[in-house]
Amino acid sequence: VTTNALSAPEPISHDPTAPCDKRLFTNTPDGRLIAIDAQTGEYCQEFGTNGTVNLLEGLGNAPDPQYQVTSPPTVAGTTVIVGGRIADNVKTDMPGGVIRGYDVITGALRWAFDARNPDPNHKLAEGETYRRSSANSWAPMSYDAAMNTVFIPMGSSSVDLWGGNRTPEDHKYATSILALDATTGHMRWVYQTVHNDLWDFDIPMQPTLIDVPTAHGNSPAVVFGTKSGQIFVLDRATGQPLTDVKEVPVPKADIPNEHYSPTQPLSVGMPQIGAGPLSEADMWGATPFDQLACRISFRSMRYTGLFTAPGTDTSLSFPGSLGGMNWGGISTDPDNHYIFVNDMRLGLWVRMVKTSAPAPTPSAGQSEKVETGKTGSASGGEAINAGMGAVPLGGTPYSVVKNRFMSPLQIPCQKPPFGTLSAIDMRTHKIVWQVPVGTVQDTGPFGIKMHAKMPLGMPTLGGTLATKGGLVFIAGTQDYYLRAFDSATGKEVWKARLPVGSQGGPMSYVSPTTHRQYIVISVGGARQSPDRGDDVIAFALDEK
Repeated sequence: VTTNALSAPEPISHDPTAPCDKRLFTNTPDGRLIAIDAQTGEYCQEFGTNGTVNLLEGLGNAPDPQYQVTSPPTVAGTTVIVGGRIADNVKTDMPGGVIRGYDVITGALRWAFDARNPDPNHKLAEGETYRRSSANSWAPMSYDAAMNTVFIPMGSSSVDLWGGNRTPEDHKYATSILALDATTGHMRWVYQTVHNDLWDFDIPMQPTLIDVPTAHGNSPAVVFGTKSGQIFVLDRATGQPLTDVKEVPVPKADIPNEHYSPTQPLSVGMPQIGAGPLSEADMWGATPFDQLACRISFRSMRYTGLFTAPGTDTSLSFPGSLGGMNWGGISTDPDNHYIFVNDMRLGLWVRMVKTSAPAPTPSAGQSEKVETGKTGSASGGEAINAGMGAVPLGGTPYSVVKNRFMSPLQIPCQKPPFGTLSAIDMRTHKIVWQVPVGTVQDTGPFGIKMHAKMPLGMPTLGGTLATKGGLVFIAGTQDYYLRAFDSATGKEVWKARLPVGSQGGPMSYVSPTTHRQYIVISVGGARQSPDRGDDVIAFALDEK
């Protein structure tokens, strides 16, 4: 059901003197949604069962790590909305990527948007599950209260690199931004950024809701980046692009019965960040021998640009499934109409390997065995670093071998920078400045830290924070720093050493007691570093 009619959040009937008048919501790794009293930290007993909703209900067989909740719940009016991550490239029979909205007071299920059965009012019969392996949403969502609309970044259906079994619903909802009415779950619009995604180019970040300059004045927009290095600017009410997007022809590979799309969307009206195309002249190395090995490797692979489809030969995907822009999102300076984006550039080589005929999979809506309470470790999940090496693709005619496009010294084969921070003027749609972010101080070949402060620009994972004082903060680098850049020029003006790296986005608040502004960062470890921590650190801005 598609509707453009706006609904209002249903009024809340709740005694303001009762416990949990102010409440916080959190997810847990083992599939629970919890409501706690913001004043006391106690469970809100009227929410779900003694303060907890079981998110594994209706999923069928959904062991960890096949199903994980990786983003915070989104409070949207009187509804709290939850997605979930489905492990990539494991097998075709995986938990469904259903998105669910619950009453913020009672925890009762209001609606469930299942991308293979997108009727949010569908009630599961006894023994029925949400459709298996449907497109999921693992990154944070955004909510526009005036429109009562939630904007949802979508990934692909299982498995990522083979689409021979994909349904018409997969081809509509996967790798898209989905706008739903927060109260009813009915779709307002959907905009797809990759057709039949074979690259794991799912939308990896929270959509940013800003007003952008147009010929007709400022327009409410949804702005977001993608793993393919594209930036899209959509009309918030209709989902139509506000900057130019072209459908460009792309070549096929050699997988029989694959649903290859003859074209793919390219956001030509906005800068493309770190998306290539690469040439042999871009090959780079720490030594001449390293560079030679990379040039030979590049020439041996099939590479036709951004949308080089995987096949039974060895192909190159750049910027790769971790790169372009990823987890963390875009920050904005609304006074100057700037946005700030950070990226990573880590190419990936891929080879599909023919296997024996796949075993039959359960029919839609059914699972082999309903185990709604099963958690803990289980087979069938990709490794922590995005499933490099041999990956099974169970239930398909193929397995896949893939890995980062690295030199013999385990350095990215293309020339640096491997990660940057960019400022883009939303009036001109041009890059104002772009600087490399991060050094090799805390990383290096074969896991050996180089302790060198050379600003090569390293892959970034973790968002930015822009302040009205003209600063952009970022900590999502491979070295262990929180940095501040001048938002007008890109000059690094401050940095502080952290005990380990961070994938967190900085946040800011003004103390009601001291009236000073603070920057806070969670410090748990950088993606490619073995060092881990458990700190939350606050820094005070200058009193001026």
